[in-house]
Amino acid sequence: MPRHSPFRIALTREERRELETRVRKYTSPYRDVIRAKLVLLAAEGLPNEVIAARLDSPRQIISKWRKRFFDQRLAGLEEDPRGGRTARFSPQRRD
Repeated sequence: MPRHSPFRIALTREERRELETRVRKYTSPYRDVIRAKLVLLAAEGLPNEVIAARLDSPRQIISKWRKRFFDQRLAGLEEDPRGGRTARFSPQRRD
């Protein structure tokens, strides 16, 4: 029996429009497309297990991003800054 997430997603028209745009945008990074899809599926009321199966992702990942969207809305789908030392050299093109 699937567990029900305590994080119920209800989207505004603007949020739905933005997420659907992200899903359709061919130049979007794959991670952004997956995150937008999972939020749209969560808004339909699907449990994390079903969303995970449809998107071929682990349930824990679905749960993480669902909670982040619930807490922070669209801003929660963005990448957090990575830890570690800053780059010593700037990226260079080699011809």
